[in-house]
Amino acid sequence: MGVTIENPIGVIVDSFGVGLREGLVKAKDAGADGVQIYAVSGEMDPSNLSPAARKELKAYISSLGLEISALCGDLGGHGFQDKCVNPEKIEKSKRILDLALDLGTRVVTTHIGIVPDDSGSEIYAVMQGACRELSEYARSMDAYFAIETGPETAHHLKSFLDTLGGKGVSVNFDPANMVMVTGDDPAEGVRLLKDYIVHTHVKDGIRIKEVDSRMVYGALGYEPMDHAKIAEMVSSGEFFRELPLGEGDVGFDRYFTALKESGYNGYLTIEREVGTQPESDIRKAVEFIKRYQ
Repeated sequence: MGVTIENPIGVIVDSFGVGLREGLVKAKDAGADGVQIYAVSGEMDPSNLSPAARKELKAYISSLGLEISALCGDLGGHGFQDKCVNPEKIEKSKRILDLALDLGTRVVTTHIGIVPDDSGSEIYAVMQGACRELSEYARSMDAYFAIETGPETAHHLKSFLDTLGGKGVSVNFDPANMVMVTGDDPAEGVRLLKDYIVHTHVKDGIRIKEVDSRMVYGALGYEPMDHAKIAEMVSSGEFFRELPLGEGDVGFDRYFTALKESGYNGYLTIEREVGTQPESDIRKAVEFIKRYQ
């Protein structure tokens, strides 16, 4: 461990699987400085939170000694690849960003769908148009929609972001997604995307064999021969496997060094999407990060 970091530690509340209020308490008990919360449906859907409820929730989080690192506004489907549903998704995304600002964070993380290799394709243009609108809205509020890394290489993602004309759409850097799906080197990915990184996830994993990212994330117009078989192969760990921090191939010494050298001083937010003991895993993850502090 040749690098010392000073970044605050976050936890995705939903990873505990116990509901919002209890999850907030568990995050504090685990040693987190902040939390990320899904804000797409249920009690955290922006349409279900009145101005008074937003003030109360923000005050409650603050009373625990926590802050919100980001909201998660991933609307599923194929991201913003489908022009027929984009108007509705863009509007919902804007309302989630409004909620984020009311709760004291300027970051909403999301998946936009896989950026096509062909920059001249219709889907590329549709995604570009949606992201430009989101970027303009975010910039007007000094805030960010942060795309999660994983579906494409860092180089390809950067080339897409560079076409948007601003940084209202930026990056939520997830090193494990890169390792597991594209086979990218996270440290090199940070160096490529450093001007766009506004939030990160801390997760680890291994890639077992090469996989088409469309099999993992789905894509408009991509129809695998057997959806059920593909889903089973992906979930079984045949292609990749998420592991506790330090047990996979992220290489946190190099990764944290790259983040520090890039000037990133924001949240390292723990995400645990598998396993039967999420609370134990999250506590161990907090301890793992604190060894670098």
